[in-house]
Amino acid sequence: MANVEAIRAGANEGQGPGAFRAFFQQLRKNRLGVLGAVLVVFVMASAIFAPFLIMHDPIRIMVGPRLASPSLDFLLGTDQLGRDTFSRVIMGGRVPLLVALASLGSSLAVGLVLGLIAGFGPRWLDNLLLLVFDTIRSFPAIIFALAIIALIGPSLASVIFVIAITSMPIYARVVRTQAQALCSSEYIAAERSMGAGMTRILAVHVLPNVIGPLLILVSMDVPAVIAVEAGLSFLGLGVRPPTPDWGAILNEGYNHINQVPWLVIAGGIPIVIATLGFTFLGEALRDIFDPKLRKDL
Repeated sequence: MANVEAIRAGANEGQGPGAFRAFFQQLRKNRLGVLGAVLVVFVMASAIFAPFLIMHDPIRIMVGPRLASPSLDFLLGTDQLGRDTFSRVIMGGRVPLLVALASLGSSLAVGLVLGLIAGFGPRWLDNLLLLVFDTIRSFPAIIFALAIIALIGPSLASVIFVIAITSMPIYARVVRTQAQALCSSEYIAAERSMGAGMTRILAVHVLPNVIGPLLILVSMDVPAVIAVEAGLSFLGLGVRPPTPDWGAILNEGYNHINQVPWLVIAGGIPIVIATLGFTFLGEALRDIFDPKLRKDL
């Protein structure tokens, strides 16, 4: 019994308030990670509090100041319809973050369930799910997105659906691998010998061990999602006008780049900031959660 309790204690080691303190201490040692966290908080805060930060209605068309230069009234100038570019950039950050949250959240939830089924289920079901995962991953994401949007039409829901479907196999495979590795571990065998059910094994042992790798993957996938969403909006296949969006602002700026280059700059800088922030944060999370990559070992 003492050996079983020791194994269980080892399995639960690193969980609880002490784990959170250790996590933040490790994050503070990573300068790029801290910078990434600051940039992520900045982008998310500007999107959440966007209605309180904008100076003008982002979809209001004004006849007078079309393609106006940056000024105190219009910090980033105006577009070809006289709309305030600064307000559109601030409000436009809500769309890619919403797409990232909805699509990656959905793919993470579905991938977690399917990964657990593949990891703990019978061999034939595991092979069938692997075939589904490989089939989805065999299609290039952009080509798949263009095909789906051509069938159901461009919309925010279409973009979320495409990204969720193409991202799901990655999370499912990670969970499957972790689940199969844990099935053969000593503390899982000890729990089963003590009469622990599958629910307890999943909640206490499996899920805490897969959260770290999944968080790394999600944080690393956010920049890709932002880029895909901006690219589709740039092509006119994302959100519909007049909804503010970074990709749409880039498109409008590209059409008038010889007259007003600041429109392209205003639409591109937020994408760069968000991409760098989530990338740096993802790299830091990888260093923290993967002991093999820690610099102090």
